[in-house]
Amino acid sequence: MQLVSAATTWLRKTWHWLTSMRTALVLLFLLSLASIPGALLPQRNVSESLVQDYLDANPTMGPIYDRLQLFDVFSSSWFVAIVTLLMISLVGCIIPRSMDHWRAYRATPTRAPRYLSRMPMHAQATVDAGQDEVEAKVRRLLKRWHVAAYSPEEDRAGTFSLAAERGYTRELMNLLFHVGIVGMIVAFAAGRMVFYEGQVIVVTNSESQYAVPVEQSTEFCNTSPANFDVFRAGPLFDGTGLTPFCIDAHNFRAEYLNSGQANGFWSDVSYTDDLTAPKDSWQETTLAVNHPLRIHGDRVYLQGHGFAPQVTVTWPSGETRTQMMQFRPTDTQTFLSSGVMRFDPPAGMFPDLADRRQNQIALEGNFAPTAQWGGQDGETLQSSFPSMDDPALSMDIYRGDAGLDSGRPQNIFVLDQMLIAEGQLQKLERVNLTPGEEITVDGGIKVRFDGAAEYANYQISRDPTQVWALVTTVIMLAALAGSLTIKRRRVWVRLAPVVGGGTAVEIAGLARTDRAGWGPEFSELVEEILGEHPDADGDDDEDDDELDDLG
Repeated sequence: MQLVSAATTWLRKTWHWLTSMRTALVLLFLLSLASIPGALLPQRNVSESLVQDYLDANPTMGPIYDRLQLFDVFSSSWFVAIVTLLMISLVGCIIPRSMDHWRAYRATPTRAPRYLSRMPMHAQATVDAGQDEVEAKVRRLLKRWHVAAYSPEEDRAGTFSLAAERGYTRELMNLLFHVGIVGMIVAFAAGRMVFYEGQVIVVTNSESQYAVPVEQSTEFCNTSPANFDVFRAGPLFDGTGLTPFCIDAHNFRAEYLNSGQANGFWSDVSYTDDLTAPKDSWQETTLAVNHPLRIHGDRVYLQGHGFAPQVTVTWPSGETRTQMMQFRPTDTQTFLSSGVMRFDPPAGMFPDLADRRQNQIALEGNFAPTAQWGGQDGETLQSSFPSMDDPALSMDIYRGDAGLDSGRPQNIFVLDQMLIAEGQLQKLERVNLTPGEEITVDGGIKVRFDGAAEYANYQISRDPTQVWALVTTVIMLAALAGSLTIKRRRVWVRLAPVVGGGTAVEIAGLARTDRAGWGPEFSELVEEILGEHPDADGDDDEDDDELDDLG
């Protein structure tokens, strides 16, 4: 029995601690502090490649950060624990405070203290009017207040008095603020459970004179997660609820300042939500950064861009293979990009599978949209401007097993270094090519750089709880503004008949908040009742403008 009692006491104390206002503020502070690594470090849910680059560049601290889940901050166990505790704390605060507020709202204003002169704001005078007339006037002036009358037998000073209170809405706003926080957390958490988000790269036509026409498909249909290059979804999304629509990327356009800084990105597309509709009936629109296309709750963003060089390899037999492959920007200012191309020999050239594997061609190197040559030998390729004004390609040419039919997934931007280390890929030559330039390597294999096209990176997102997240956020901000502007205050008025006629009136005011700023309001009230400006000891000399709240 003693053990049960001790456990009950401990649970009660823990609950009181968890639901206290101080604990809620501490948890809010910890939540803000815990979000900092998510803003400073790359996150896996945004870019796995950036996380890997950080780990490669920081071999000492990177693994430590990884073990601490700093690359997955918003899904980490400790972040979820903080959010869960905050939710419990807020709910534990809201429920009892809501009951207390309801009881306070229905309760009659408290009786006036015995000595009103001790109140922060006080005034008294004799008016030439009867008590009933003065009472009626006071009630009219306090018609938007909660008012209670106390007979001389009920009053602490033995005189008829009126007690009034206003500003109950302040506490209601505080409660709504906490409800808004809870609702916002719930909306974001629910959104993470049912959302989906995917990215796809589409090679488009370019307006540059060095651009090559794009022969591959420029369409994308939102019909299967397999159509995306990268796809993420919540645990409750099974992949069958995609909004069916198709887009056709016509081009990508960019404007740059003389410094190379981007001035704007645009992509002209056509789209349809009717997969059976003919192409000429699709609607036309232009995507821009932060101006998405909205289709039945899905948002299509223009997220980024890059370049896709085209290379043609000709074997001694005369057969050719042409490949256009997107490269990854390594310099986001000048768009110097790196990438890989892999070519399989023509069918029939090497009937034996082992021989065919040893005669694959792999190219790895850099592409510059506006070439600038540097280095000691003047053959190091750099880029001086992000637009395709003078493109060039610098590639290492390899021959051997490029891993095309190894069964292992291949990085589209980097060759498997294990194949090079094991000697399965042998470097033949390093070449620098401009559009239309061709070079012959390894006994007759010709490699020609045809030019390049631009690609656009589109992101398709859907979060059905987004509207609720917005609503709860607006409620939270509006409630916060209300709690800061609405003032809780009390007024007491004592009335006593004077021998010979008239009524002795004593008025006192008390602010229920630390800084009410309602001196002018009290002064106006006293002036209306007494017909003179009061000599109050409180904050009636404040310059704050009085806001007429709804309390």
